Amino acid sequence: MVKESTLSRSLFRSTAVVGQMTLVSRVLGFVRDIVIARLFGTSVAADAFFVAFRIPNLFRRLFAEGAFAQAFVPVLTEVKVAEDKDQVVDLVGATAGALGLILVFVVAIGILAAPWFIAAFAPGFIDDSQQWELATVLLRITFPYLLFISITALFGSLLNTYGRFAIPALTPALLNISLIGCALYLAPHLDQPVVALAVGVFIGGVAQFLVQFAAVVRLGVLQRVRINFNHPGVRKILRLMGPALFGVSVAQINLLIDTLIASLLETGSISWLYYSDRLMEFPLGVFGVALATVALPNLSRHHARGDDNGYSETLDWALRLTLLISLPAAIGLALLAEPMLSTLFQYRAFDERDVVMAGRSLVAYSTGLTAFILVKILAPGFYAKQDTRTPVRIGVIALCSNVVLNIIFVIPLAHAGLALATSLAAFINAGLLFRALRIRGFYKPNPGWTLYSVKLVAACLVMSVVMVSMSSEQAVWSAADALTRTRMLVVLIIAGSAAYFSSVFAFGIRFHHFSRHSDPSQ
Repeated sequence: MVKESTLSRSLFRSTAVVGQMTLVSRVLGFVRDIVIARLFGTSVAADAFFVAFRIPNLFRRLFAEGAFAQAFVPVLTEVKVAEDKDQVVDLVGATAGALGLILVFVVAIGILAAPWFIAAFAPGFIDDSQQWELATVLLRITFPYLLFISITALFGSLLNTYGRFAIPALTPALLNISLIGCALYLAPHLDQPVVALAVGVFIGGVAQFLVQFAAVVRLGVLQRVRINFNHPGVRKILRLMGPALFGVSVAQINLLIDTLIASLLETGSISWLYYSDRLMEFPLGVFGVALATVALPNLSRHHARGDDNGYSETLDWALRLTLLISLPAAIGLALLAEPMLSTLFQYRAFDERDVVMAGRSLVAYSTGLTAFILVKILAPGFYAKQDTRTPVRIGVIALCSNVVLNIIFVIPLAHAGLALATSLAAFINAGLLFRALRIRGFYKPNPGWTLYSVKLVAACLVMSVVMVSMSSEQAVWSAADALTRTRMLVVLIIAGSAAYFSSVFAFGIRFHHFSRHSDPSQ
């Protein structure tokens, strides 16, 4: 058994803070989706907005939260560990200037080429000129969001590196508030009500930028912004970003491929995938993103200090905690897919058939939840060591696998087949990343993994039996009013959670094991 570690307690507390702040944003995100579902359902306008919103979101995750963050944080940490504030200020200023110039160029291209982006990412819209034109208008309004949210990601990376996790985790709530407000109060006054959602995206991006800008100014490291692509730190970041652009965003590219193919299926397919993905993103965002956000700076710090044991210990801690939370969450999503969709979205424009269809893709997505989170933990294991090439090579394999699996599953399973293919590709990605970390000796598992895994599986079986025995037919959910649905769903979630965590406790696993580097199987 490894002795107690102050660092591990700090990791646990930081992850809890990020998770709590992210939870606020995700709850508001559900309110946002409920409002959108009630007003727009799975209509042509809804499909057009989801495509228009997904395109800048993809670039955001590629340039900002994806490749940029994974390249910037290790380089910044390396300079910060040297305790030279002037070098930190120079690096931050040069990086902000370079990133800003690149983003202005990309956004200008995106606005001008919006019709071609829509044709490329949703070819099914081409046959419907009205939907194509509407999606183009929406994309031109939403694309500037990329500029503001990417600079916000730079600010978030700075704050995370300095241990300020709460504000970056909470500010996404501003986007949800903006969308809710525009949907309720602006949409009724527009000829095309769905345009209000695009305006809400733009306002949300500006709001997040302003809040995090104020927080970064207080750090005192954003002082001399200038465009300097010759700065050695900037050159290093750009060199690392190249491969990371692909490696860290394989899941997002897979989702975009799903959208492309779904645009060729029946109307509503894109929306069904969107709503099921949103439910799957709840545990992924609250826990997976929180854990990855905290892990990367700490892994980078261990690497910069040459502490291989601390690096491996941090990975082991993160992987054990991932399984503890993701396994029951995945099973819960699958068992409660239709009840959750009914409770949250089945009102007005979102009908019973939409619940059934979105439920199918949610079950398929839930099978890959653990893999999605594992990728968020394992890929930073390479980025912390400034190795962006290995995740790229593995990402290419996963992406090609996803395309093949899409072809195999889309005909018999329609949109649900696309979700299943994405989940299976995530397992391929996670498995190969784990294998590479082990082969290179970067990660050495602590003792007790086999017994620990058996205990978790047994606890999940107990939870499943309890939830299945208490579940009602879908017709009961559809016939119930909102209050009754909510009550039924809360009872099921509480019962399942109680069954799982009481079983975990009975099997000897304690939460304090995760606030120190010890063997949770004991």
